[in-house]
Amino acid sequence: MNSSSSNRPVCTVALDRTFDRIFEIEIPFDLPSGLSKIVGSCNGLMCLATSTNVIYLWNPSARKFKKLPGSCLGNLGVVTLGFAYHSENNDYKVLRVSCCPWIRPNVPDDIEVYSLSSDSWRRAGMSLRANVKASDNSFLLPTPLVSGALHWISRVAEREEECKVEVIMSFNVNSEEFRMLRMPDGAMSIVRFQTCLALFKGNLAFLTFGQSEQRGGYQYSIWVMRETNNQEQKFVLVDTETLHGKDFDIQQPLCVATFMESLALLDGANMVSY
Repeated sequence: MNSSSSNRPVCTVALDRTFDRIFEIEIPFDLPSGLSKIVGSCNGLMCLATSTNVIYLWNPSARKFKKLPGSCLGNLGVVTLGFAYHSENNDYKVLRVSCCPWIRPNVPDDIEVYSLSSDSWRRAGMSLRANVKASDNSFLLPTPLVSGALHWISRVAEREEECKVEVIMSFNVNSEEFRMLRMPDGAMSIVRFQTCLALFKGNLAFLTFGQSEQRGGYQYSIWVMRETNNQEQKFVLVDTETLHGKDFDIQQPLCVATFMESLALLDGANMVSY
């Protein structure tokens, strides 16, 4: 996302693989500058959110957008968001995970799910015995959809006296079941400054930026399933087929999503055509 001449944020649309700029779409609703993110994109619908937990669904092709109702959790803490298509019911869902580690250090996360068909939030239970805490900067990180499940990084302690360890949590959009996955082997031995999850060739990938003990200096590392690939430090867009990189004028590189045009409708309350 960038800013237009009217000071409204815009989405830059680029061609798949070549990353050539096609056009820019001005976002028709207000988003605080520098405090917003693209949560995800499914079947032509985009989900955008602000750090104040205001969430919009937007269909640029149909020129319609919808502001989601307020949370059913009450006061929200650190928030992780995910957006996905529910294929079994032809529905769209937004997942919101909220935790307050500085206020409620021993209380599990609050989790709620929004359904577009019902236009409402409801609590989702986590059938795990672990005490799960979302990462402090999780609002800035993507929540990739892989094999019908949203994934994010959390810290877990199975018992109160134990130290918390990082794990990957998954939420199946269709069954609404939660799973806990181990971090990739070797990932915890790197001195890491930044971490995130991503979709890479249909698989879940774990990306880190940190200090290399063997080579010295800094490096990016990518774990895909059980494979490791290290890259030099550089912000570029990479074609995963040709491995060719290209610099691109994106002011907020975390706010990126794939997009395809569709006529998926946003109806009901709070829907706006423009």
